[in-house]
Amino acid sequence: PPEAGSGELQINRELATRIAQASREIDELLYDPAPVSSLEVLRWPGVLAAAETDAGRVREAALALFARQGYAAVSMRQIAGAVGVQAGALYNYTPDKQTLLYELMKAHMDELLAARAAEPAPDDPMAALDGFTRFHIRFHAQRPEAVFISYMELRNLSPENFAVIEELRKTYETQLQGILHRGVAEGSFAVRDARITSMALIAMLTGVNTWFREKGRLSLPEVEEIYCDMVRKAVAP
Repeated sequence: PPEAGSGELQINRELATRIAQASREIDELLYDPAPVSSLEVLRWPGVLAAAETDAGRVREAALALFARQGYAAVSMRQIAGAVGVQAGALYNYTPDKQTLLYELMKAHMDELLAARAAEPAPDDPMAALDGFTRFHIRFHAQRPEAVFISYMELRNLSPENFAVIEELRKTYETQLQGILHRGVAEGSFAVRDARITSMALIAMLTGVNTWFREKGRLSLPEVEEIYCDMVRKAVAP
């Protein structure tokens, strides 16, 4: 005769087998066994927006720290601390500090060129020169940290990154050179070397960022007017 409790043991075994099979079926329904790429993950609702927000926070923290302490003195751990994440998590948003510096500079130059392209382009060289002067002062006054990094940290770019940023800077400088060439051709300006003059004028205009304060004695429009007068005299025949 069967031992006492053997039927109960058999039932329990069958029940355990059915539970295990049901668990496997549920797993197959809930989880896709195929590997999921990082690009596919970014397409999930909310993930892309969160990643962009976090990456923006990393860039903002790096911008502030680079401007305050200098690129060489800032560590990735400091940037992570400013963002509020572990140092290792920072590498989800950038491979290294050099890439952060490059992306900050390139974003600044891309924004500068796009804003400049949206400005009116008068045919009259003097009006064009006034427009360039006012635009440069106004645009840069709103971005003191980005301007400081873009000019002071060029030496810390890798050669390949420097080449890209330098080309963008030349594109901007060439616009002013074109205005000067037109003015010389029409007899409105007396400029011996348009390239040197354009670099000197841009340096002078960018210098406004070193001293201008919104609550200072002069408003920004007043500063623009004073600098327009100086620029006109600098190129006058």
